[in-house]
Amino acid sequence: MKKFFPIITLSLALVVAACSSSKKLDRSIVPVAGPAPKIQIGQYQMTTLPNGLKLVVVENHKLPRVSYSINLDIDPIYEGNRAGYTMLSGELMKAGTKSRKKSQIDEAVDFMGASLSTSASGVFGSCLVKHSGEFLDLMSDVLLNPTFPSEELEKSRKQQLSNLVNEKTDPNAMSDQIGNVMKYGTNHPYGEVMSESSINAITADDLISYHQDFFRPNVAYLIVVGDITFADAQAQANKYFGSWKQKEVKNFKYVTPQVPAGNVVAFVPLAGAVQSVIDVTYPINLMPGTNDAIVAGVLNNILGGSGFQTRLMQNLREDKAYTYGAYSSISPDEWVGSFSAGASVRNAVTDSAVTEILFEMKRLVDEPVADSTLQTVKNIMTGSFARSLERPQTIANFALNIEKYKLPKDFYETYLQKLNAITVADVQAMAKRVIRPSNAFITVVGNKEVADKLTKFASSSKVSMLNADGTPFVDLKAAPEGVTAQTVLENYIKAIGGKDALAAVKSFEQIGEMKMGPMSAKVNVKMKDNTKLFTSVSMQGMDLMKQVYDGTSGMNMQMGQKKPMTDSEMTDARIQMDLMAEMNYEKYKYTAILKGIGKVDDQEAYVVDVTKSDGSVMSDYYSVATGLKLMSTAMQGEGENAVMTETRIVEYASVNGIKYPSKTKQMAGPQAMEFDFSEMKINPKLNDKDFVIEK
Repeated sequence: MKKFFPIITLSLALVVAACSSSKKLDRSIVPVAGPAPKIQIGQYQMTTLPNGLKLVVVENHKLPRVSYSINLDIDPIYEGNRAGYTMLSGELMKAGTKSRKKSQIDEAVDFMGASLSTSASGVFGSCLVKHSGEFLDLMSDVLLNPTFPSEELEKSRKQQLSNLVNEKTDPNAMSDQIGNVMKYGTNHPYGEVMSESSINAITADDLISYHQDFFRPNVAYLIVVGDITFADAQAQANKYFGSWKQKEVKNFKYVTPQVPAGNVVAFVPLAGAVQSVIDVTYPINLMPGTNDAIVAGVLNNILGGSGFQTRLMQNLREDKAYTYGAYSSISPDEWVGSFSAGASVRNAVTDSAVTEILFEMKRLVDEPVADSTLQTVKNIMTGSFARSLERPQTIANFALNIEKYKLPKDFYETYLQKLNAITVADVQAMAKRVIRPSNAFITVVGNKEVADKLTKFASSSKVSMLNADGTPFVDLKAAPEGVTAQTVLENYIKAIGGKDALAAVKSFEQIGEMKMGPMSAKVNVKMKDNTKLFTSVSMQGMDLMKQVYDGTSGMNMQMGQKKPMTDSEMTDARIQMDLMAEMNYEKYKYTAILKGIGKVDDQEAYVVDVTKSDGSVMSDYYSVATGLKLMSTAMQGEGENAVMTETRIVEYASVNGIKYPSKTKQMAGPQAMEFDFSEMKINPKLNDKDFVIEK
């Protein structure tokens, strides 16, 4: 290796000499960008089967895999009082066919190491090439012969109803929903809202009708990507999908949503929220797969598309520290596109954040962007486009867009040229067309105490208080004279057994089960001598989580990791042991205030806000009719990680005259857990060893 050193040294000397003899580099001058290259994109081949099915094939022989995708090209469907049936129809296509049960379908997919998914807009699957015939036999059966078993419909209905309950405590889901309602209206397919009543109204006939009416080859594309030739793909398409019968498919017309005449502010209250989810949104007219869509993409990446260089991110995060992230989207759509800009911010800066979002929107309309800013965004988009070409599926998507939207055949091959040709004037012209800081729906989900500060943004000087589905928000009713937080709490203690019966409980043990999706675990809770607490969650004999409080200190143990309990956690442990904690809030430095009468489902309930010693607030709901606690809500976490938790008491059981929550359901954002305590022992003999903290 040493003999090469002199040659390297000589070469380096020649380079240095050449640089020193050339003209000095002026680093203050930004290099002029060279012409954008014409991209050589992988080719696709296309044909149409006799039944109208359009076949698009992208060959890629790097790996012995192939994917098949059926894509429907149909109009959006307004589902009305059965909103959700198209989704369930698509989901349940693989729940059983005329010749296969769901379990057989799942087992076959697993055996082949394949994947198979269905939706309201099509079917997608992939497998090893050697399994392609067997896989297509299965996929075509799922596509052509679904039976929509009633038992599977009921399972999906139950899951969807659970999802709807979870969304009521998820501020981001609530923001998405109210945003769609405001900009599209509930009479448009993009704005209609699924509800418990619409999900419960869906029948198997609805699913069958949707499949029979809209899953037709003459409105479908079959996209084949992978280690296969065009001739083989065509033969497979004819063999497995040639018998698919064509049928005339309905078209629909809807009133095109319009921007409001002036800014409209809609506020969705979420009790206990420590931050606000802001969205500035409205419909736009922007077709996908057009030069205008490319310019709009540049504009969006300047405003808040992605990355730390965007104006919203620089303003709201880097400069003001209002949020972890602020983003925007300009979304083309053949029916109606949309604009959105927003962030999740602290309650105290909600109005300030709205001011800054509108400021950045207006600045793009009023002022041309800097050449350097435009070039930076072009560079980012060029890199993103180049990386996307590494995926064969990208070529297939390009092919689908070209055929679906009747684009020029070289639209994507010349994409970088079109991108590079965009000027500062083009960006500002697009901003004047699609950025509407004075004609927007400004939606905010959060603590209603911040709502009054938002009136200045509304053209009417009024803030509409709404539920996430767009219906008017009904605030709490006043409680009858003489009813206070104290009387509500006293009535609760009477309802669960009374002071004397509760005071006689010195120890207890609860045994039950926790379910979270398909996962099930055993739960054991023990309390001894009103001073010691033990909780464990285990699966197959292994502790997933264990918490021990010995009366003076506590320890959390999770998956082998130990962490001492905080003061707040030890206070929670003491409250959990105290069956009359609601009567002893002062002892724990808690304060309770009766807010009024609200509703839990169809039951009227007293709403009691409890402020804990650390300043956090939980809201407890007590039945007006029975006095029993029905639900408790609270915020957990901080910043963008904060989620609203909701614990519903589904059922009470009675032991020795004492009622205890035997079935509960807890939601935390998208996560849902169900607890079913099958056994409650009062004053059992407990082993002191369970309450010893392991060193």
